[in-house]
Amino acid sequence: MRRILSAVLVASLTVAGCASDGVEQHKPPVVKVQRVGMTDGVSAENYSGVVRGRYESNLAFRVGGKIISRDVQTGSRVRSGDVLMTLDAKDIAEQSRSAQANVESARAQLQLAQSNLDRYTELFNSEAIAAVVLDQYRTQYDAARAAYDAAVAAANQSQNALDYTALTADADGVISNVAAEVGQVVAAGQTVLTLVQTAELEVVVNIPENKITDMQIGRRVSITFWATGNTVTGTVREISPMADAASRTFAVKISLPPVPDIQLGMTAGVSVNESTPRAIVLPLSAIYQTGDAAQVWLVENGKVSLRKVEVTAFDGNSVRVHGLTAGDVIVVAGVHKLRDGQEVRTGD
Repeated sequence: MRRILSAVLVASLTVAGCASDGVEQHKPPVVKVQRVGMTDGVSAENYSGVVRGRYESNLAFRVGGKIISRDVQTGSRVRSGDVLMTLDAKDIAEQSRSAQANVESARAQLQLAQSNLDRYTELFNSEAIAAVVLDQYRTQYDAARAAYDAAVAAANQSQNALDYTALTADADGVISNVAAEVGQVVAAGQTVLTLVQTAELEVVVNIPENKITDMQIGRRVSITFWATGNTVTGTVREISPMADAASRTFAVKISLPPVPDIQLGMTAGVSVNESTPRAIVLPLSAIYQTGDAAQVWLVENGKVSLRKVEVTAFDGNSVRVHGLTAGDVIVVAGVHKLRDGQEVRTGD
């Protein structure tokens, strides 16, 4: 009998042990959480821009002719007064000499008219001639005087035209484009060179239409140059009144202070700081979207529950929300795998 009881007891213990080993111990899942807090209320928008000269001039000859020399090329640095191009001046020089000859002829006629007027004035004073005769010689003198003045003006104009055959720089700068070559015949006013003045530089950026209201004339922005690493503060100088038809962006020009080693065409990053109301910023992964409602999983006493929030702004992979209190603990990953009231762990 004892042997039977012992065998039954051993068998019972063996079965109980096997049952105990087969029971799974279900533990609450571990979730990644974040304790929320208020932001400092400052965000930044970044834009890419290009360095350009504030003043860009299209240079042209004031007279027409054939180009016989070009002393600059694209990228040449020039100073005010430097000769950039020259026209063949032979025809204009001949016109100037002809105009000067006309001046000498008019001067001779004026001197003759002056002598006649003086002589007949004396005769009139001695009552040797009538007044009508004196009036004729006075009229002749006036006509000769006018002809002389006209000849002098024409000679000056011809001399100016001769001077205009040499195209000079009107300011220090860089030649950004050459539109004519030696041997080419150009008309007066035809653009032959483009000069970018380097005394004042600016950065041009294109601002999306939904952000243009953030820009105002006189606003100070931070500018960083990719090539040199320099960071300076610029001032918004001009805002285009109309968006580009293709890109739907507004061109904004930002004045630069003197910056060493900055070249035309360099890339610049423009950062615009924006003051925003204080709010809670969460990772985008924390939002549990059901229909049109945005919610988050709030962790309290080891369990999760849904809390409705209002999303006020998106910033990359972050969102600004209302509806939470600083210090709340929320789940920021795997939000679609949870259920209301589920027990969770925030660590091992």
